[in-house]
Amino acid sequence: MLDHFPFYLALIVLIVLLIMLANRIKVAYPVLLVLAGLLISFVPGIPQLKIDPELIFIIFLPPLLYEAAWAISWKELWFWRRIIGSFAFVVVFLTAISVAVIANNFIPGFSLALGFLLGGIVSPPDAVSASAILKFVKVPKRTSSILEGESLLNDASSLIIFRFAMIAVATGQFVWHEAALTFCWMVAGGVAIGLLVGLTFLKLHKWLPTDVNMDIILTLVTPHAIYIVAEECHSSGVLAVVSGGLFLSYHRHSFLSSSARLRGGNVWQSLVFILNGLVFLLIGLDLPEIVAGVQKEGMSIYEASGYGLLISGVLIVGRMMAAFGALVFTKIASHFITVADKNPGVRAPFVIGWTGMRGVVSLAAALSIPVTFDNGTPFPQRDLILYITFVVILVTLVLQGLTLPAVIRKVKLPEFHDHLPEDETGKLLREELAKASLAYLNEHHKAELGSNLLLQQFANKWELQLNAEEGADIHESIKPIYIGVLEKQRHLLLNMNRKEQRIDEEIIRRFLHRIDLEEEKIKA
Repeated sequence: MLDHFPFYLALIVLIVLLIMLANRIKVAYPVLLVLAGLLISFVPGIPQLKIDPELIFIIFLPPLLYEAAWAISWKELWFWRRIIGSFAFVVVFLTAISVAVIANNFIPGFSLALGFLLGGIVSPPDAVSASAILKFVKVPKRTSSILEGESLLNDASSLIIFRFAMIAVATGQFVWHEAALTFCWMVAGGVAIGLLVGLTFLKLHKWLPTDVNMDIILTLVTPHAIYIVAEECHSSGVLAVVSGGLFLSYHRHSFLSSSARLRGGNVWQSLVFILNGLVFLLIGLDLPEIVAGVQKEGMSIYEASGYGLLISGVLIVGRMMAAFGALVFTKIASHFITVADKNPGVRAPFVIGWTGMRGVVSLAAALSIPVTFDNGTPFPQRDLILYITFVVILVTLVLQGLTLPAVIRKVKLPEFHDHLPEDETGKLLREELAKASLAYLNEHHKAELGSNLLLQQFANKWELQLNAEEGADIHESIKPIYIGVLEKQRHLLLNMNRKEQRIDEEIIRRFLHRIDLEEEKIKA
């Protein structure tokens, strides 16, 4: 590790430079990082990296999932719960079945159990790749919400399939009733453990005499603690982290101060930036080890690449069929139940179907396959599964990742009006905040309002639906009153977010962020 330390530092600098280049040429950075890793792996003298799957599952995966859970809108997640649930669970299961059947019939030596194992590995699309690409093109809020929600849950369902398939390969049998009970525990237990550990950390934040630095450290520890506890209880660590993250995100204003929210947000942005960069670069750097394993089995790279392309085609076609199948199902279901959108059209399903890039979870799952069973017998087709997984990641990232922006521009997704327009939402929020602020002053500080000129100026500005004047010199005696007003505004925004479906939560969060900044300015 010490000998290669300069190399790792160089990789971090390279990641920063490549992401800057990706932003400049408007290419999703996961594509550029994987290709760069591939090229670097062929450079003579470069240290051969061996990726430990436990490193990805325990160090990388929990914080990435946790941050995504904090960033997503709970309101949007609930509103699109049916389509998100169908893609995160039903489509993943159907994809795994499709891969299993094709692999069993067309790849020599692949049993149905091995096919399901491969299906569980390659079935979940990668969240980071899609979000990195979507920032370069404008898509309707509903499309991005569905993709973000699906990405939070599909890793859990695919890893559940992977675990069951591992048991079937190892034992040569599959007991359905035991599998059903195990599945229920993994899902229910994962969610329950995530909520329980999340609640424990929430109480720790409240009970312990922490400062901002301690609060931030606790947030960094939380996802790993949730994941480890869930895995030790043989439930889904992924679902635990997601449920715990959603729970703590929903209550963030009740246990974190404005300083902790602002500074913690910056820390998490930097952490996720470097973690995402590292995992995609490592995917490319791992190629020599994967190729060597396939050649050791006596299979030509061309033959193995053909199998990889076959499975890639199954995944791409299968996801497109699932997207349009969901459209048909929605049209039928709208006659019997209330659906989020009775007429989604064909353009949005096409875009959702094309966002099927695979990534780090697939590679980590493939790498976690043991070399031998407990009795010393070699695990069948392990190296070929690894190589097919790598080809799938490369093909979907490069083919779909590079073409998705052009596809979105060509399709021209229609604008939907699920929410009020942004300018109208901003006007409404400013009016409501002004009313709440004036009501708070009149109810709790009427005497000070009549005698203090600065408070009168603030009241006049709120009456004009404007914020307090930037840089105003606020006397110490007025600070608690002003902070009380800001807290009143914060509660109003949180209540409006819960009750008003028409208001985009992203705009609410921007207003909350401004209130946190204003509070920090007053305290300083």
